[in-house]
Amino acid sequence: MDRYVDKNQLFIERREQGDYAVRKPDSERASAVFRTQAEAIAWAKGHNPKATPMIERVRITRNGHPDKWRT
Repeated sequence: MDRYVDKNQLFIERREQGDYAVRKPDSERASAVFRTQAEAIAWAKGHNPKATPMIERVRITRNGHPDKWRT
C-alpha cells in the first residue's frame, strides 16, 4: 500500500558538514542549505507558509532523541 506523500512538505535535516538542508520528500538535492537550524526553519516557513516543516532533532531532550522528527 502506497502512503500519501505531501509534495509541499519540507524537511529540515542536519548534514554531515554541520549545516542544515531544507528538502522536499523524496528529493535527491536540498532546496536550500543554511549555516544554522534557525535560518533553515525561517526559510522553510517563508517559502511555504501553509506547510509545517518537519525538523530533525539534533540533541537528546525530554521529548525525543536525535533520530526523531519534530514539527
